[in-house]
Amino acid sequence: MLQFRDDPTAYRAFILEHQDRVFNLVLNKVQQPEDAEEITQDVFIDVFRKPEAFRGEAAVSTWLYRIALNKCIDHLRKKNSRGKNLFTRLFSSGREKEEPADFIHPGVLSENREQTVFLFKALKQLPGKQHTAWILSELDNRTNREISEIMALTVPAVESLLFRARQNLRKILSGMYPGEK
Repeated sequence: MLQFRDDPTAYRAFILEHQDRVFNLVLNKVQQPEDAEEITQDVFIDVFRKPEAFRGEAAVSTWLYRIALNKCIDHLRKKNSRGKNLFTRLFSSGREKEEPADFIHPGVLSENREQTVFLFKALKQLPGKQHTAWILSELDNRTNREISEIMALTVPAVESLLFRARQNLRKILSGMYPGEK
């Protein structure tokens, strides 16, 4: 369905149309700009290599998001499994953790940075599916139907994930950010 294997102009147009949204989704998930750039590039390389994988069962953006989320999950799994040996645990200073203390999303205004740091720390504490559903809903403004297609879940399952994610975030943030309830 996607016909750009022999048309570099069409492929460039495809990338330009989708790259910002894919990058923002990946950045929200991995919270490291360099990793987000690499994963986003990998998504578009995969699409170029296998455009026939798009079967037209969902929107192109939904298909891209599913690829991007799978790559994020793989990346985070690899990152979390690295350095888990006994030697690393015994002799590390603890400062090597992947948590970016000063993670700044490109769309965040300077006066909101402190709140954003608290939010992203809280988001890291959510279970994986709740985290993904919340990001797709709140940061990417996807509908529950779109989220269900991207995550291969039913709409009621997405609604449940979002409900639990919001409850969990309220609890986490009330403990992290004094004065807010």
